Amino acid sequence: MLDTTLLLLFIPTFFLVSITPGMCMTLAMTLGMSIGIRKTLWMMYGELLGVALVAIAAVIGVSAVMLEYPKIFSILKLIGASYLLYVGINMWRSRGKLALNKVNNEQQATKRLPLFNQGFITAIANPKGWAFMVSLLPPFINPQLTLAPQLAMLLAVIILSEFICMMIYATGGKTIGKVLTKGDNVKLMNKISGTLMVLVAVWLALS
Repeated sequence: MLDTTLLLLFIPTFFLVSITPGMCMTLAMTLGMSIGIRKTLWMMYGELLGVALVAIAAVIGVSAVMLEYPKIFSILKLIGASYLLYVGINMWRSRGKLALNKVNNEQQATKRLPLFNQGFITAIANPKGWAFMVSLLPPFINPQLTLAPQLAMLLAVIILSEFICMMIYATGGKTIGKVLTKGDNVKLMNKISGTLMVLVAVWLALS
């Protein structure tokens, strides 16, 4: 059984939180601007998996262990920030083509896995995301009802909201990218994208 009242309150609440600019949304916009929406979807898949795992952990109480050992957060943040910083620097150094394509080709034959990992690491290494899930989700769980169906419905709302919002940001980024890629503006786009990527890395490391 589900508590319909709590669910109807949770849908607009989480959507408003998702649409607010953050690390994942900035990443979606940056990749949409650099490599287009279709390829950015692989980052989104990783981000959605990471967010789902964080939400599940928050509800079942694993987050309490994470909060007890903050060094785990620090390690995850440094890994994620280092990777994003590497991508951003390579985008800055690129001169004649879209930098993310070069970075991904150098890392692996396929672009999908590094993009997926990028989204996943950013999602699970975001302590603000953990804090939000820990503080927001429990009030929307009715202890008198079975946990599993409630958690499943909340996850569905979370994943759908995150996906819609990332698509909005990626579409906006692609629109900007089309303007910047006209003429000799590829270098400028790489620098803008690289700067945004570095800012996300710094944000992740310092948050």
